[in-house]
Amino acid sequence: MSTTLSLRLPKSLHKQAKEFAEQDGISMNQFIATAVAEKLASLATMEYLEQRAQRGSKDKFKAILAKVPDVAPEEEDQI
Repeated sequence: MSTTLSLRLPKSLHKQAKEFAEQDGISMNQFIATAVAEKLASLATMEYLEQRAQRGSKDKFKAILAKVPDVAPEEEDQI
């Protein structure tokens, strides 16, 4: 199900969006819907990462790091 949205864009932004939509071979409607979807995905990712960061701790990080063996990297991994 979709809904109708009336949107006002500055002429320069409209021109650029139209050019990119034409380059992609899609309608302005599809271009704007995709742009909104990408922005929402970006915001959701930031929120998710912030929530994950809240669960982290330096003590847990140090405990995991302590389990890593102190050995030289393999030859193909060296710079």
